[in-house]
This record gives sequence, C-alpha cells and structure tokens, in this order.
Amino acid sequence: MIIGVIGTFIAIMAFAVLLETPRKYLIPAAIVGALGGFVYLLGIRLELDVVLSSFLSALSVSFLSHIFARIYKAPVTLFLVAGILPTVPGGGMYEIVSHIIGGFPSASIYYLIQTLEIAGVIALAIFVVDSVFRVKKNRGKNSV
Repeated sequence: MIIGVIGTFIAIMAFAVLLETPRKYLIPAAIVGALGGFVYLLGIRLELDVVLSSFLSALSVSFLSHIFARIYKAPVTLFLVAGILPTVPGGGMYEIVSHIIGGFPSASIYYLIQTLEIAGVIALAIFVVDSVFRVKKNRGKNSV
C-alpha cells in the first residue's frame, strides 16, 4: 500500500506539471492526490465497495483541496483537478470498451453502470465539501 501511495504522489506531481501547475504548488497538489489514493486503497483493503471507496477518496481530496487553497491563498481547482486523478474511473472505461470489443455486452453494461456511479459520487463529494465550505464562509460574513 505504501508503494501505491508513493506511486500516486509521483504520478500526480507529473500530471500537475502537465497541467502547468505553478512550481510552488506541485508538492501540495501531489499530497492531495496521494491522500486520495491512500483513502481509495484503504477502502479497497477494508473490502468496501469500489463506489464507496471512490466517494470517500473524492471527499478527502475535495476537503484537503479546500484546506490547501486557504493555506496557500490559491484557487481550489489548482489542487482539486490534479488531486482527483486517482479517483477517476479510467479502468472502468477501459473495461467497458474491452468487453464490447470482446463480445461480452453484459459485462460491459456492469462496468458502464459502475463507472457512471463512480463519476456521480465524485461529483457529489466535490459538491458536498464545496457546499460545507460555502456555508461556513457565509456564516462567518453574517456574524461580523
């Protein structure tokens, strides 16, 4: 699992370079991605469903992205776009196409549904965390 997290850190840093993330944000963006990868792998190791593991991973990535955005006074998307990469269901998309080409449409439907569920929970997790931070921010403004 440690090797997986280190590999995720390196991959996210490389992806952040491709996204032209400013140099001073590369390590924080990689930390966000590594945390997301860790939470996902931990969920799988604890035998949670892939969709639930993806949701928890996306929650942690979104939360840490908001925290780092406030610490570094940078946009949330700077950390979120690179950090969410380990959670994106690329493997599921590959399986869909592979099973269609291989002549197994029922298997491809299973992976299609799973991939759509993962994409949905990623969006839901980002929305939930963003909403929590917006409510917190608006409460701070109203109390002053």
